[in-house]
Amino acid sequence: MRPRGNDKGGRLIPKARWLVGISLAVLLAGLAVWLSVSGGEAVRFLLRLYEDPAFLREALHRWGILAPVIFIAIQALQVVASPIPGDVTGFLGGYAFGQWLGFVYSTIGLTAGSLLAFWIGRVLGAPFVRRLLSDAAWTRLGFVVETGGIVVCLIIFLLPGVPKDIACYLFGMSPMSFWVFAIISTLGRMPGTWVLSAQGAKTAEGEYLQLVILSAAAVAVALPLYYYRQRIIGTLRRQAAGPRVQDEG
Repeated sequence: MRPRGNDKGGRLIPKARWLVGISLAVLLAGLAVWLSVSGGEAVRFLLRLYEDPAFLREALHRWGILAPVIFIAIQALQVVASPIPGDVTGFLGGYAFGQWLGFVYSTIGLTAGSLLAFWIGRVLGAPFVRRLLSDAAWTRLGFVVETGGIVVCLIIFLLPGVPKDIACYLFGMSPMSFWVFAIISTLGRMPGTWVLSAQGAKTAEGEYLQLVILSAAAVAVALPLYYYRQRIIGTLRRQAAGPRVQDEG
């Protein structure tokens, strides 16, 4: 039996988790309300931000001190609204803010969006999440709901070509704790985020030779992982199924 004296401390983590989740939800809900009130013009404006790096950089400079906050919100939104391409926003962060600030702002935004998606998956559960996934995606990644392992989470967020945004919702349905997911998903996203930020910064500075070298090195590392990603995911899925088969036996 847990000592009564630990009850107060034990309640702090769930309260903090709900506070983070609610804060993120309010932030993105405000953005959604703005889009609804503004109508098609706001949607076209956001799409141009994603599609036109020069326009985004100019807009962020106009927003001044609020520019990092707005960019972080955009990054968080692209996780929750997964059809928005995350690779584009990562590149634009480096293009607009430079390599290291772009990396920091992108990481904050991606972490915020990942935690919100995780929180939504935990609160709304399978009835909501299953509507977000195709049958193929559920067959491919649904095993994480029952495992929620740290190694599985890290590999999924490191692998290129794996739908990490959808994985956030799935891990929310798993046994993994909120704070463990926050740490592991952030670490797993960092290498790819840094490469995209560096590519954006090199493009903005006109350092095309360094851009080519960086891109070639990134492709050399990512291509084999991308090629074997299905096999790696399949291995993780079989390993996750192993204990269940033994239990049923």
